[in-house]
Amino acid sequence: MTGTDEGVLVLAGTPIGEAGDAPPRLAAELAEADVVAAEDTRRLRRLASTLGVTVGGRVVSYFEGNEAARTPELADELAGGARVLLVTDAGMPSVSDPGYRLVAAAVERGVRVTAVPGPSAVLTALAVSGLPVDRFCFEGFPPRKPGERAARLRELADERRTLVFFESPHRLAASLTAMAEALGAERNAAVCRELTKTYEEVRRGPLEELARWAEPGVRGEITVVVAGAEPARPSAEPAELAERVAAREAAGQRRKEAIAEVAREAGVPKRIVFDAVVAAKG
Repeated sequence: MTGTDEGVLVLAGTPIGEAGDAPPRLAAELAEADVVAAEDTRRLRRLASTLGVTVGGRVVSYFEGNEAARTPELADELAGGARVLLVTDAGMPSVSDPGYRLVAAAVERGVRVTAVPGPSAVLTALAVSGLPVDRFCFEGFPPRKPGERAARLRELADERRTLVFFESPHRLAASLTAMAEALGAERNAAVCRELTKTYEEVRRGPLEELARWAEPGVRGEITVVVAGAEPARPSAEPAELAERVAAREAAGQRRKEAIAEVAREAGVPKRIVFDAVVAAKG
């Protein structure tokens, strides 16, 4: 791996709606960068105009369709000492947007990578959702195909952390319905639409209710926040757990195996069953 002390990749957050939310350093980076890689060059120039700044370097497109092909070219420029600014249409680069490949290529070449922190639909939606924010996970866009989407959501059924998804407006109702089926119709959620924009809307309620609301159609950029799973609760009292173990022991099963089997059936840690057995013998 070869490195350079001169080149630097700057990931810059851009407004997710309100132009006034642009981080103060963004204007300076737009003026000083040797190369500006933008998801949409026209949107970039409109943003620069709004901020009253002239882009000083060369502007190139960097989007899903050309990301793989353009990454080596930009990595070469970084290794040669260029300051490359990466911006996407909204929010932070590489968070469900182009950027990850270029960051990985820069790291591989020993090029410094830094960021201009800015707006994020993930954190904004999480903050206004009214759901727990102490622990969360970002799941990006659910799979488009119904079968794959259902399988992915089933994997998340026991996830205790708050879940954050992106979704397109025309698939929102189907995704919310699938979430209700996999995670529970009464699981609380929030659909955040057009965050920071003129028609911003946050709808909160059970997944089943939100799916019915979205059925007629919804417009705009969508972020969905879903409450995590509730902690598992024992399906039996301690005395009953002890009785189940005793019955298996009477049938010839070893105590250790009986405790493990009863714990699995009841959906509780083995320690809970063990303690119940000890208490019963006491």
